[in-house]
This record gives sequence, structure tokens and C-alpha cells, in this order.
Amino acid sequence: MTNVVVLRGRLTRPAALRLLPSGDQLVALEVSIRREGERADTAPVVWPDAPAAASALDVDQEVVVVGRVRRRFFRAGGSTQSRTEVVADVVVPANQNRRAKAALARALARLEQEEQQGSAAPRVRAG
Repeated sequence: MTNVVVLRGRLTRPAALRLLPSGDQLVALEVSIRREGERADTAPVVWPDAPAAASALDVDQEVVVVGRVRRRFFRAGGSTQSRTEVVADVVVPANQNRRAKAALARALARLEQEEQQGSAAPRVRAG
């Protein structure tokens, strides 16, 4: 199975650097995706091991995000809660066309590779 997400939208808040209890760092973003004639969708994005320049991403900056969807569970207020978010492999300012296209090409190559591997797998016939 393949889990690949591509978003193109504007940041609704500045990048926020977060230090995790494990000592790891990640950058948290929120991307708003507008679609013609519809309300905007907003996607929470976390970017583990982001480069230092990621903290300079700011409100209204248009970005391309390539990553995967993850639903994580955690305890808060005595109950189990969950959050669905995009885990970014790369975030590129949309005006950097060459880098954005390269990120998309890598995602497409990953999809094609998994498709080829899947077609080589034995198929199970129902019935």
C-alpha cells in the first residue's frame, strides 16, 4: 500500500518549532488549500528533522508539501484522543518551481515503484 500526499496551499500561521520529550525537533505548519467555489480545507502538517530554514516560513507563504498521512493517538485530560496530520518529507516554497517539481517527481517515482512491486506480488483469488 502507498501513502503519498501532495498539498499546495498557503500557510495560515508561522512555522512553529517544537521540541519533543524524546529530544527530537519538528516544525508544525498549517496549510490552507482553496478550491474554486468551495470552502478552504486546512491541513495540519508536521515536518520532522526540518532544516533550519523551515522556521523562516511565514503566514500567507505558498508552499508545496510532499509527505504522508498519519493518525496518531495520545492521552490528554484522562482520555485517549487522536489527530490526523500530514507528515512532511519535504516542504518547498511554491515559487521555487524546480525544487517543487523535483519533490513531486520523487513522489511519483515512489508510487510507480510500489505499483511495480505490487504487480509482481502473487494475487489471491476469492471464492
